[in-house]
Amino acid sequence: MMNKAVVLGAAAALAALTYVAGDSLAGDTLAGDISAGQQLYASCAGCHGAGGEGNRDLHAPALAGQDASYLEGQLWAYRSGARGTSPRDTFGKQMSPSAHALADEEAVAAVSAYIAALTVPAGAAGQGADGEGAPLGGNAALGRNLYGSCAACHGARAEGNPALKAPRLDMLQDWYIVGELKDYRDGLRGSSLESESHTGPVMTPMDTVLPDEAAMRNVAAYIGTL
Repeated sequence: MMNKAVVLGAAAALAALTYVAGDSLAGDTLAGDISAGQQLYASCAGCHGAGGEGNRDLHAPALAGQDASYLEGQLWAYRSGARGTSPRDTFGKQMSPSAHALADEEAVAAVSAYIAALTVPAGAAGQGADGEGAPLGGNAALGRNLYGSCAACHGARAEGNPALKAPRLDMLQDWYIVGELKDYRDGLRGSSLESESHTGPVMTPMDTVLPDEAAMRNVAAYIGTL
């Protein structure tokens, strides 16, 4: 039986994987205009794909179907400098100008609403929305043990829970999940450098729960089966 602290730590790690406190950055979220968001999304499609399927070559994650309030929080994190400011955060720095190109709160809400309304492509389960399969080759059976208690926040099928600010994970590719876990481990996210010190304590047990990349791949592989 797994040590209770390890299991709870796994839940904390996955919860913080993509979490940024949007409420503290942008106040209450707005009801987005999907039609306007479609027009705004045109500039996002170059990296994230016309259908929000993502692009591994550009390290652009799948977005289709992600919760709108979570997306808004991430955009405001980039706009405020809470993400994408570290000299070592190459991919975050690529995203920052796009977030700043959105004119105002209405624009942020509109593009987020449009993305949330996109349908995850059929057959994406176990592949990530870009349909690339499981290129990292993690062990889903081992990953299930690590993910078990994460369901309290992210749901049994990794469907997310907006009330807990827990994003969907079921539509994310394994390479992106592993990449973000490594960024937390290496201090690119969740550190004072990124002005996200409020998430730091959540990620404290990372080295214990997911001590190496193999463990990260296993968790990502299991999420890909949901």
